[in-house]
Amino acid sequence: MPQSDAERWNTRYQNDARYHRDPGPREFLLSCEPYLPTRGLALDAATGLGGNAGYLSKRGLQVIGVDISMVALRRARMRYPALWLVQADLCHFPLPANRFDLIINFYYLERSVWRDFPRALRPGGVLVVETLTREMRRIQPDIPEEYLLAPGELRELFSGLKVLHYREEWIEGSGSHPRPVASLLAVKV
Repeated sequence: MPQSDAERWNTRYQNDARYHRDPGPREFLLSCEPYLPTRGLALDAATGLGGNAGYLSKRGLQVIGVDISMVALRRARMRYPALWLVQADLCHFPLPANRFDLIINFYYLERSVWRDFPRALRPGGVLVVETLTREMRRIQPDIPEEYLLAPGELRELFSGLKVLHYREEWIEGSGSHPRPVASLLAVKV
């Protein structure tokens, strides 16, 4: 019987040393700082250990971090007690309309969830997304394509928002090798 996503991620957070340290905020999130609100409600989709959410909380936002892994959320709670943390599969976590001033999503690709992000943003709300592209298969060919973005796909998925910054490029990873990403900063007008 295959492991559930929750079991798989719980095992990773328990056993993989890469997931034992505080990751802090992602570099792309920090580069978006001039556009990020300093008050209001933020959603960190697939928050993991909460490094991005903790950063946003310290900036003055109320942050809801949603993740499927209870192990990750317990560690996030210890590091960032001000966060509102929810253990849930985002595919079964309905997002309310016009509620969030900011939504962030790093390295979690679920197109069905992403379709709800523009509706869940308030007018003037900001979206920050970064995840891997299909170029990743050049260095890790076993990754299923469904977890990787096609060229231009991220921009197309959020074409109804005003894009402030978009890139597709190789960046230095937190591990031992660079990785290909698509990154987007957009606002709901």
